[in-house]
Amino acid sequence: MAQVINNSGHDDMISRSRSLAHPKYGNILASSSYDGKVLIWRSQQASQWTQVASFALHSASVNIVSWSPHESGCLLACASSDGDVSILEFAEGNWGNMKFAAHEGGVNAVSWAPAMMPGSLVSSKPEAGGQRRFVTGGSDCLVKIWDWSRETNTYTPTLSLPGHTDWIRDIAWSPTILQKSYIASASQDKTVRIWTSDPAHPNEWKPTTLNFEAVLWRVSWSLSGNVLAVSGGDNKVSLWKENLKGEWECVKTVEE
Repeated sequence: MAQVINNSGHDDMISRSRSLAHPKYGNILASSSYDGKVLIWRSQQASQWTQVASFALHSASVNIVSWSPHESGCLLACASSDGDVSILEFAEGNWGNMKFAAHEGGVNAVSWAPAMMPGSLVSSKPEAGGQRRFVTGGSDCLVKIWDWSRETNTYTPTLSLPGHTDWIRDIAWSPTILQKSYIASASQDKTVRIWTSDPAHPNEWKPTTLNFEAVLWRVSWSLSGNVLAVSGGDNKVSLWKENLKGEWECVKTVEE
């Protein structure tokens, strides 16, 4: 059953971004708006939400918020049209935050990497704890990968992936933790790029380009991380899967 927050707490329209945290941290919801605010809500009882925190860190619309995998901590990434990304963290009973410049012209999308590194399930020496890593897409047509640095206590861009020729509208890191990592980026240039990396060459991301006839708005992975859904301005949703040859095939198309 859908639940409604009557008093949104925002001073403008809520953007497409509403995100629920992992149940480990309780019933916590984050919302963002064109007013530049990010609000945190908690539900103690069914359909009753109370605002517990408010952040006005950005000077323009916050386009999307995304919770990290729970193994990495209670972390919320916020992408804004002011070109910055902010990270909110709840630890030891308090909320902390940091903000840094990410993309010239605006940040349109953000997505966290799985907490476990690719291949860690079959590794003889799995890493303890969860990695803190995410990817962003912006109006500068770039895909950027960010890693947490324990030395500087901040996030730094470790890779910048060019290729798109227009704004990146959405980005999604596949949740799979098998032998390969996948990132999908959707752009106004009417292409989706699927970036693939393997543990042997973690800093090499090879792109596969999927061409469409319309501007693309959203990409989303299945829970298993092996099927990609793509939607665009033609009101179609297509499902894509990698075959045994490493080629991506459209396995189904749904039209409105």
